[in-house]
Amino acid sequence: MDIDAAASPVRFDTKVAVLLRDDLLSWQELNVTAFLMSGIATSAPDLVGEPYLDGDDNEYLSMLRQPILVFTAEANKLAEVRRKAVERDLSIALYTHDLFATGHDAANRAAVAAVPADELDLVGLALRGPRNVVDRMTKGVTMHH
Repeated sequence: MDIDAAASPVRFDTKVAVLLRDDLLSWQELNVTAFLMSGIATSAPDLVGEPYLDGDDNEYLSMLRQPILVFTAEANKLAEVRRKAVERDLSIALYTHDLFATGHDAANRAAVAAVPADELDLVGLALRGPRNVVDRMTKGVTMHH
């Protein structure tokens, strides 16, 4: 592969953003981010790039082909972004506080299904959509540090 060609800037027409509630513990931030990104990665076939190869031809798994921005926000901002994302029919993944106590996918889905949308105790969201829409929806939130 030509390193210079790979280094040339690419402007994506979509943006991926993860929003984490600002009161999570470090392990919770990592756990929530990993789960949310698994949802985004499976949301469209063109999001994942080609497998990686090192100089010895060892193959590694493919990853998302575009950058992911991670933010922190207060609970009310997460609720607002979720509502707007649903209204705009964006691809969205969510993680609620209840999911910290579940142990498998079916239990996770049941925990979310048991709560009306406006009452979800959100601790994280991931969304993908047109750059300008995601930019507007994440306006005022803080980049994770």
